[in-house]
Amino acid sequence: MAEAFFSPCPRGLEALLADELQSFGAKGAQAVHGGVAWQGDWAACHRANLESRLATRVLWRVAQGRYRAEVDIYKLAYSVTWAKWFTADDTIRIYVTARKSPLKSLEFITLRVKDAVCDHFRTVSGRRPNVDTADPAVRIHLFLTEDTATLYVDTSGEPLYKRGFKPAAVEAPLKENLAAGILRLSGWQPGEVLLDPMCGSGTFLIEAAMMALDIAPGLGRGFGFEKFRHHDRAGWAAVRRAAEARRQAPRALPIHGSDIVGEWVRRTRVNLEAGGLAKCVALDRADLLERTPPASEGVMVANPPYGVRLGEAEELAAFYPRLGDALKRHWGGWRCHFFSADVALPKLIGLKASRRTPLFNGALECRLYEYRMVAGSNRRKDRVPDAAE
Repeated sequence: MAEAFFSPCPRGLEALLADELQSFGAKGAQAVHGGVAWQGDWAACHRANLESRLATRVLWRVAQGRYRAEVDIYKLAYSVTWAKWFTADDTIRIYVTARKSPLKSLEFITLRVKDAVCDHFRTVSGRRPNVDTADPAVRIHLFLTEDTATLYVDTSGEPLYKRGFKPAAVEAPLKENLAAGILRLSGWQPGEVLLDPMCGSGTFLIEAAMMALDIAPGLGRGFGFEKFRHHDRAGWAAVRRAAEARRQAPRALPIHGSDIVGEWVRRTRVNLEAGGLAKCVALDRADLLERTPPASEGVMVANPPYGVRLGEAEELAAFYPRLGDALKRHWGGWRCHFFSADVALPKLIGLKASRRTPLFNGALECRLYEYRMVAGSNRRKDRVPDAAE
C-alpha cells in the first residue's frame, strides 16, 4: 500500500531531490516550495532515509483536513490513531510551521496538538506520553496553509544531514545536504579531479568521497522509524544489506582540499578520519591566491567567507579582485564554483559567471556562481559590475 510522504530540503534543491527520490522507488514526486511531496511503500521510505544525500527529513503524512480555528486542529490531531504507531512510554515533541495561516500563535497551536495526542492516549490506554524537547522518540510535525492542516510523523529522527560523525565542526558550517546539492549542481562526477581550496571543516570533501565510494550517507546512524510499533525490521535489514554491499573500500581519490588556516586543515583531517575517509583525500595548507592546480582540469568548489562581521567587507573587497586574477592566471581548464551570500563577489571578482543558481543556506539567500576558466576569454577588461546582480 502506498503511503504519502514529504521530504523537505534546502531551498533550490527541490528538483534534484525529486529525481533522487524517484531512484529510490518514489512515485509521483512533485517538487514544491522547500521540498518534495511523494508516494511510496515503506521500502522507499527506508531507502530515502538511508540513501538520500539531499533530503533534510522524510515526513509520513498521517492526517489532513480543513480548519478555521484552533479547535479544528485539536479535533484533527485527536482523531489520528497514534497508539497504533507508538506507545505512551515513547516521548514526543510537536513542531508547527505555517505559511499564510490566519492563526496568531503557533505556540498555542503546538500546545493544542500536544493535548490532542495526549488525550488520545488517555482515552485508549489511560496513560499519556511525556514531552521531550531535546531527544524525543517520536517527532510530530504540523504544517498549516491558509486553510489546510497536515499532520506528519517524522520517520527520520535527527535531521538527515547529520551523517553520524564529523566531530570537529567550525562556526556556521555548511549543512551536508546543501554541500551534496552544490556538488551535484557543479556537474562534478566521481573520477573527476575535485578541489575545495577553502575546506573549513571538510564538508564538500567528505560528501564527495562518500559519493565516489557509493557510501549511503545514513549507514552510520539510526532513524525514527526504527521505534515505530509497525516497523518492518526484515524489510529494513534488507535495505541496509543492499547499501552495505554497494559500499566500496576507502582508497586514494582525485579529491583535494586545502585552507589557508592550519587549524581548519586539522579539523578537516579529524573529520575525514572520523568517517574512515582519511586516505581518500589529499589535504594540505595553502593559500588559494598562491597555490597551483593539482591537475590540468577539474572542478573547484568553495564556500568563501561572506563578510558578515565589521571589517570583513573591506578585506573581501580587496580579496575578490585578487581571486579573479589568480583564477585567470592559473586555473584555465577548470570549472570553478563559489557559493556565497555576498552580492559583492560577482561585481568585484572581475569574471563573468556562466551560471548563477539561487540557493538558501537556512534562511540566508545565496548564489552558486560558476566560472568556466578558459584562458584569455573570461577576463573583463573594465571590471564593470554585472547589472544582473
